[in-house]
Amino acid sequence: MYPTVIAYGKEDPKLRAVRLKQRILKELYFDKVLSCADLSLRIKKSLPIVAKTINELISEKFVTEVGQGPSSGGRRPLMYSLKPHEKLIVAVAMDQLATRIVIYDLMHNQLTEIKTIELKLDDPKALPELIKLIDSYISQSGLAKENIIGIGISMPGFVDVKKGINYSFLDAGGKSLQHYIAQKIDLPVYIDNDSCLIALAELKFGKARNKQNVMVINVAWGVGLGMILNGEIFRGHSGFAGEFSHIPTSNEGRLCSCGKRGCLETEASLVEVARKAIEGIKEGRVSSLQHDLNDHSKLPGDLVMEAANKGDQFAIELLSQAGYSIGKGLAVLIHIINPSAIILSGRGAVVGRILSASIQQSLHKYAIPRLAESTELQVSQLGSDAALIGSAALVMEYAGKAALT
Repeated sequence: MYPTVIAYGKEDPKLRAVRLKQRILKELYFDKVLSCADLSLRIKKSLPIVAKTINELISEKFVTEVGQGPSSGGRRPLMYSLKPHEKLIVAVAMDQLATRIVIYDLMHNQLTEIKTIELKLDDPKALPELIKLIDSYISQSGLAKENIIGIGISMPGFVDVKKGINYSFLDAGGKSLQHYIAQKIDLPVYIDNDSCLIALAELKFGKARNKQNVMVINVAWGVGLGMILNGEIFRGHSGFAGEFSHIPTSNEGRLCSCGKRGCLETEASLVEVARKAIEGIKEGRVSSLQHDLNDHSKLPGDLVMEAANKGDQFAIELLSQAGYSIGKGLAVLIHIINPSAIILSGRGAVVGRILSASIQQSLHKYAIPRLAESTELQVSQLGSDAALIGSAALVMEYAGKAALT
């Protein structure tokens, strides 16, 4: 959040003008095309003030006029959108094993090819490698760096959004990770937990749009949770709500990365699915994975999902087991939160159909029917791009303040 400048008991006029521009940029980013009247109603400012601000944003090359909207009887209103290809956002999506990067414009157009590199977050060299990746990617894109309004980075771990620190990975010597990367690259940087940003992507552009209470499951190397309550991302008292991976679903089980036993992660993560696949092949299970797992250009978890979608019975069996465990955990969420929907998103959305069947089976066993029947289980259409989309949306949540001042 940005500090409020007070002048004689009132907010500084320049800062007030910047905040108004931020609000308009956010509305246009998330809804694409709006009239001055639409914006006036949404941000609760008068038409003359909105029109004046829109004209300023046009001169600053953020906004453009896109024609006239439908009329309800009077003059047809002028419609506005953010200007395509002018201002840019760098979106970075990190998980424990790999990092993806892409550049979007403010109209959600993808301007560069997504680049993926292997980058293990627990590697001491991960932070300098991340900075090198971002810096070189921007340079090689051929796009003007001065047009980039910010870099959004999604990452696993205990991320303190306010302090810009990840307490699990990428130690910046006790300093703000967000500020450290920003100083190295000389651009505004914003970081957040990957599951929260996947939930933000679903809320603004996906299956959770216009819904109030939704649980978004990030099926990946862990099993993350983004919580949408009353139409907003819910973070909890300390900002770390949603550690779904570490709810206890058994009394024993394998030792989890958190140091506990019985965590959902040790039964349902894609890392665990891949481990079981490799173990099963060694024990003689018949599967196309006998050959597929020799492809070292892809991660084992991805190979299992590809095999399952091609009908491999062993791969389907492994994912079904994971889905059943996830369903057991979801029964707990349904009993506590009573959400209108649960959305399977993230990397594992590509096998959402397979997971859904076993999740439903588990819910039939563990959830109270009256509650479970009112919760719709859905598979994300954003899929593995949800984290990138959420990273870009994070920048617009701050609405490019640095670019406006």
